[in-house]
Amino acid sequence: MKILRIIICGFGIFFFSNCTKFLETPPDLRTELDSYDKIAELLTTAYPKGNYIPFFEVASDNAGDKGIGRTEGDITNIHPWMYKDVDSRDMDSPTFYWYACYAAISAANHALEAIDKLGNKKEYNPLKGEALIARAYAHHMLAMTFAKNYDPNTAASDPGIPYVTETEKVVLKKYERKTVEHVYQQIEKDIVEGLPLLDNSRYKVPKFHFTTTSANAFAARFFLFKGDYAKVVKHAELALGQDIKSYIRPINSVKHISMEYFTKQEWYTSTENPSNLLICETPSLWGRSYVGNRYGFTSTIYYNLFLAPNITTGRYIYSFFGATETVIHIPKFREHFVTTNVNASFGVPYNMLPLFTADELLLNWAEGLTKLKRFNDAINLLNTFISHKVIYNSEILRYVSDIHDLNVTKINNFYGDQDLEQNLIKTILRFKQIEFVFEGLRWMDVLRHRIPVQHWSYNGNESYILDPGSNNRMFQLPDEVILSGIEPNPR
Repeated sequence: MKILRIIICGFGIFFFSNCTKFLETPPDLRTELDSYDKIAELLTTAYPKGNYIPFFEVASDNAGDKGIGRTEGDITNIHPWMYKDVDSRDMDSPTFYWYACYAAISAANHALEAIDKLGNKKEYNPLKGEALIARAYAHHMLAMTFAKNYDPNTAASDPGIPYVTETEKVVLKKYERKTVEHVYQQIEKDIVEGLPLLDNSRYKVPKFHFTTTSANAFAARFFLFKGDYAKVVKHAELALGQDIKSYIRPINSVKHISMEYFTKQEWYTSTENPSNLLICETPSLWGRSYVGNRYGFTSTIYYNLFLAPNITTGRYIYSFFGATETVIHIPKFREHFVTTNVNASFGVPYNMLPLFTADELLLNWAEGLTKLKRFNDAINLLNTFISHKVIYNSEILRYVSDIHDLNVTKINNFYGDQDLEQNLIKTILRFKQIEFVFEGLRWMDVLRHRIPVQHWSYNGNESYILDPGSNNRMFQLPDEVILSGIEPNPR
């Protein structure tokens, strides 16, 4: 296994260094991937070791200006909020995430090349399936971050991102962006080929790998972005089906309500949390920074999302902490600090990220059903969701279905019109915004639904506007990638 560790180290050197070599890998070590175990170990690096949440969350309407905070000089927090190109390659920046994704793709491609050289034997199918799904996932995250959102009317001309399907044989190979349509075709091809090959039984810790459940959850999200709602429903049903109720985060359970702060913090990203379908460890400062960032969750946002009258008529029981309004938060990320050696006082902070959860899967499923006009099925799913999220009041700490359940009349009355499809979409998007605050998923819905965002400075003198057609919905490519000849995003 010594040679394999060298390969993995090579990816690490590429990823964390300031090297300007675009997608360079060590070609002289590829032939050492000559066994099932070596390829399986390599695939543990096929998941992006970078955190998209910091810039996704602050660019969305989940972030305001607190007036004070730890942001002074932290451009990874300042620039996304002001819709400026993020002039940083530090961890938690878009550039860092770009290279994390391509390092993961490179690992997947080396695994696929090794499997092909070994004759594509049937026993390697589970490894091939994981590599294909991991490659598709990283490319979709890149397309989501650095290209326009998929629009069937313009996807054939909108610039995409380089879809890399081969191991690199030369340094500084010339890549093309091609189109969003091409990228989505390639992602779908990898999903369709990879899903049937997965085998859950081979994993010691399944939640760190694409299983049939998490891969179908990814497929449901992907087809939601593509607007293929029949496939959203198909893959959501294949992921968990009617068992999904037992996987939803039980925010209103006695057990969860009684948890101490650090227990809740650890539970959110734990493999023991049944809602977490895929988890990835990544170097990140998010766990220590999201509470005190100047540009982040404010008391106004807290009131509008969690305290104002809501469609259930119940009380949301999400666990907020914070001595002052500038640090109000839900404990979701527990930092793991890894020192460089046993005697060192410095090292790298890590966070565990829940890349896919049952809660997102349910809400994506409900949106797919709504778009197919299966309104009653969507409402039933939403009632399953809220049965885990609200209580009657501080004295009656439970969900009362006769009072809190949604129905057609209740939904339409809340919004004041009879457009049930749009009212259901509004309900789903609000539930997602509430459930995934501090987790970055709101930005995905801002992209998909072309939701306008306006950020106001604390004193009200300045505003930063993100229009539905703004090019600032695409983060800028890294400088050295542009210098290599790849077309930058327009500004």
